[in-house]
Parts: sequence; C-alpha cells; structure tokens
Amino acid sequence: MNIYNVIKKPLMTEATALDDSKGKYYFIVDTRATKLDIKNAVEKLFEVDVKSVNTMIYRGKPKRRGLVVSKKANFKKAIVTLREGEIDFYKEDEVEEE
Repeated sequence: MNIYNVIKKPLMTEATALDDSKGKYYFIVDTRATKLDIKNAVEKLFEVDVKSVNTMIYRGKPKRRGLVVSKKANFKKAIVTLREGEIDFYKEDEVEEE
C-alpha cells in the first residue's frame, strides 16, 4: 500500500492534544491498512521513530434526515506512540524576506 494513501488525516481534538506531550498521535487511516503499513508511513512521512501502533475500527452509525435513512462511513483510527521526538503539524515553510 502506498504510504500517501495510508494516512488520511491527523485527528485533532482537545483530548488528543493532551496526549501529544506523551508522544501519542492520532490519525484517521485507510481501513485496509495494517499496523506495519501505518508504522512505515508515519516513519517515512514525518521522519520519526515509532514505538507502537494501536488501531480501532469504528462502524458508521445510522442517520436519519426526514424519510431518508443513511449511514455514516466506517473509519479506522490509529494511535501512534513515538520513541522520541515529536510531529509538528503546524510547521511552516521558511520564507525569506527581501
């Protein structure tokens, strides 16, 4: 699986922000991705050393809007624990001013 298709987006909430200092980062990942795929993708994309990966699969809940009944999409969440270092999601490219 391509590393760019494994991680869909980081999961940023108040609860996950508290775990950032503990070296735990949360991601929404492809439902077909394995723990090894997730580990390799995080190590290559963010250049960090991964200690462990925990995953959870969330089933979509049924939703109703009037007479139309639909279902939210299933998704997979991964908690990635780093050995050392941190991931900077807000890193800005340095722009030289003249």
